[in-house]
Amino acid sequence: MKQLSLVICVYNEEENILPLAGQIKKALEAYDFEAIYVDDGSTDQTRERIREIGDERFKLVKLRKNYGQSSALQAGIDTAEGNYIVTLDGDLQNDPADIPAMIEKLEAEDCDVVAGIRANRQDGMFLRKIPSQIANSIIRQTTDVKIRDYGCTLKVFRYDIAKNIKIYGELHRFIPVLVALEGGSITQMDVHHHARVHGKSKYGINRTFKVVSDLLVMVFLKKYLQKPMHLFGGLGVFAIIIGTLINLYLLALKLTGHDIWGKPLLLLGVMMLLAGIQLITFGLLAEIMMRTYFESQNKKPYRIRKIEQVGP
Repeated sequence: MKQLSLVICVYNEEENILPLAGQIKKALEAYDFEAIYVDDGSTDQTRERIREIGDERFKLVKLRKNYGQSSALQAGIDTAEGNYIVTLDGDLQNDPADIPAMIEKLEAEDCDVVAGIRANRQDGMFLRKIPSQIANSIIRQTTDVKIRDYGCTLKVFRYDIAKNIKIYGELHRFIPVLVALEGGSITQMDVHHHARVHGKSKYGINRTFKVVSDLLVMVFLKKYLQKPMHLFGGLGVFAIIIGTLINLYLLALKLTGHDIWGKPLLLLGVMMLLAGIQLITFGLLAEIMMRTYFESQNKKPYRIRKIEQVGP
């Protein structure tokens, strides 16, 4: 088993492959490592440049098409065999020289993941830094996972926690939340960040809408995966109470001789009652699905970190 596995997802990064490989060799010469380049359907010479590295410690995982960063990361982690699994970008913006210090911190603090913080970020202010800061703040407040830089790919995982998390869709941005769902402990440290020299960024302002959508999924998984009725049932009861109060008010008006037919308030009252019933029904169905999810696969709703003998 390797001491260290690096997972590097690349898409049209032909000019960055060989320089990054050189940095990795220099930074990790004291480690028994493997570097796994996951080619996410590149259309340039990326794969050819990877083959030119000519070092058996480097592997190429070629995906059939462009699946996106989350699927590429999952493919790399599934392939990795090291005691520590490191994720980093293939665009030279992360620095492999930070990895040894991150491993030391992982061992010193006996945690499961060390997440990098881009201390002196070399990106555009208005299109990258400010939107990233806003997104980080929203994610921290809504998920209660207090990571300063969700967008930094450079992370070091212990083998077991990396293998237990499942990254799909666009959830690579929420890896710390996925780790927290598995009961993993996370620490952070400042890492270097370099400006992109070659190639083009694959991120744009349009990813904001994807982040918001995925954030809703993460909030649900973090807070309500094992108790969906608390969400749907609570909303349903609230809707029923509001609908009942509206209808009681309209009933009182009717009994005093007022014409309530055609009033928008009548429609609202009926809709709130129906919505409340539907939400409670969704909650019951979600509870059944949750129990099926855990019991049919013999999954446990908890994770044991370790068991210690404390007696003489």
